[in-house]
Amino acid sequence: MTKAKGSVDKNLSNVVNDLAQTPVNSHHAQQLQQDVNDRRNQDAINHDQPTDLKHQRN
Repeated sequence: MTKAKGSVDKNLSNVVNDLAQTPVNSHHAQQLQQDVNDRRNQDAINHDQPTDLKHQRN
C-alpha cells in the first residue's frame, strides 16, 4: 500500500473545483449538469450489485 503524499485528496479537490464553476450561459450550464450526471452514472456502474446465488431446482 502506498502512503498519501499530501493531506488533500486529489480526486476530492478535483470534484470541488468542478462543482465550483459558475456557468456562463444555458449551454454551459447544461454541459456542467451532464458532467455531474455522467459521474453519478459511472459511480453507479462501478458499484457491484449482489447477485442472486440461490438457484431454483425443479
